[in-house]
Amino acid sequence: MASPEVQAPRSASSKTESYVDNKRKADIRQANIAAACAVADAVRTSLGPKGMDKMISLASGEVIITNDGATILNNMELLQPAAKMLVDLSKSQDVVAGDGTTTVVVIAGALLKHCLSLLTAGIHPTVISDSLHKLSLKAVDVLTAMAVPVELSDRDSLIKSASTSLNSKVVSQYSSLLAPIAVDSVLSVVDPEKPDLVDMRDVKIVKKLGGTVDDTELVKGLVFDKKVSHAAGGPTRVENAKIAVIQFQISPPKTDIEQSIVVSDYTQMDRILKEERNYILGMIKKIKVTGCNVLLIQKSILRDAVTDLSLHYLAKAKIMVIKDIERDEIEFITKSLNCLPIANIEHFRAEKLGYADLVEEVSIGDGKIVKITGITDMGRTTTVLVRGSNQLVLDEAERSLHDALCVVRCLVNKRFLIAGGGAPEIELSRQLGAWAKVLHGMESYCVRSFAEALEVIPYTLAENAGLNPIAIVTELRNRHAGGENNAGINVRKGQITNIWDENVVQPLLVSTSAITLATECVRMILKIDDIVTVR
Repeated sequence: MASPEVQAPRSASSKTESYVDNKRKADIRQANIAAACAVADAVRTSLGPKGMDKMISLASGEVIITNDGATILNNMELLQPAAKMLVDLSKSQDVVAGDGTTTVVVIAGALLKHCLSLLTAGIHPTVISDSLHKLSLKAVDVLTAMAVPVELSDRDSLIKSASTSLNSKVVSQYSSLLAPIAVDSVLSVVDPEKPDLVDMRDVKIVKKLGGTVDDTELVKGLVFDKKVSHAAGGPTRVENAKIAVIQFQISPPKTDIEQSIVVSDYTQMDRILKEERNYILGMIKKIKVTGCNVLLIQKSILRDAVTDLSLHYLAKAKIMVIKDIERDEIEFITKSLNCLPIANIEHFRAEKLGYADLVEEVSIGDGKIVKITGITDMGRTTTVLVRGSNQLVLDEAERSLHDALCVVRCLVNKRFLIAGGGAPEIELSRQLGAWAKVLHGMESYCVRSFAEALEVIPYTLAENAGLNPIAIVTELRNRHAGGENNAGINVRKGQITNIWDENVVQPLLVSTSAITLATECVRMILKIDDIVTVR
């Protein structure tokens, strides 16, 4: 007969042990990574000069055609929190560098896919996260060692960098026109007292439908996308202009409370009209005394900024009127004209006026604009008048120009250039792979895996250009192993060439911020092990 089973005595230590179900935590991580990778895959096809464009149909019925990563992600309706983090990642890259918004998301997606395989292999998320942090610091050092310093006086290098940014856009055929405009715009607003800072609010982009992108121009002055108020036959062209920016109304005052006055006597009615006329005339005389001949009137929400009667008297006084100036434009206008805004008629003084050689209304396309040129003692601002044959092209031209402006701003902030065309990423992959051999334990395994992940950029560039990605990336790896640091994918010729000689260059800040921000975002997603919904 078999002996009864004897239960082994439980050790003292096992009393404190309990079974923890880690399956839910693993499932949450996998769901987060899958959602983030899906977003990265959605924008991956729009990377590079041969990347595809996306047509975004908004709920309002509006349509956007673009391949700008930040714009695509911004208009996506995402519900998964981890997927939303990639949208914020793209926005961060847009703020820091202005360009590389697709690159940063594609890199983050590739790193997350490799994180998933590392997690499946049983490596703890904290170990992977720490390895990523070390990798990002090392990557910045490698990129900085590859970079070439550039001076702001070297206009050609700045234009090459801006052209590289524009080559992947819908309006890439106009890069030879838009790149010099972007460079001249940024250099004209750089303050010698703060040579490393550029405020993008000092460059104003005015869009006007009609014509082609070829008609885009840089205006050293101000442009208003509106007509002169000449209902009463006022002037539409003024030379030797004395310009006032006013924030009050040239119209009869109204009562503070909502009420109606009934006037039954004609004599009283005449008296009211006469008082109104005298009130307006009194204001216009004070304006005329200072020699002012152009009025820029801020948009009023309480009452009419000007009435037909005041326009009539202003026309007689030969004063040009441009009304409905938006409140947020006032700061830019006063900085450009080097004048002060006037909030009350009693404060109207000649020393508060701005001076310009010419203010004129110009017919453009099917509309009109007002140009102010030859401003005396002009502030450090500039205006770019962007033209386009339809609204979609116009909007994309503005977005592309914004990216080019940001690229030049990056070079002002950090004056180093680096090769493009997948060269920095493949060099990073090679050097980090070599560094992984020096490391020990799990860190070495993680870094080697992430070094492979960085090959996603050259792989995607080749794939989007219709080339054989495996053959191209393999040859690229061999070239870099042979010491050709600037070897990159030339999508025009469909082969690997010295990309620096092809003038495909980008600011160092675009590449370093893309790596730093992508690793930061991936580390955060990796550390999440549960989602708690609060209602």
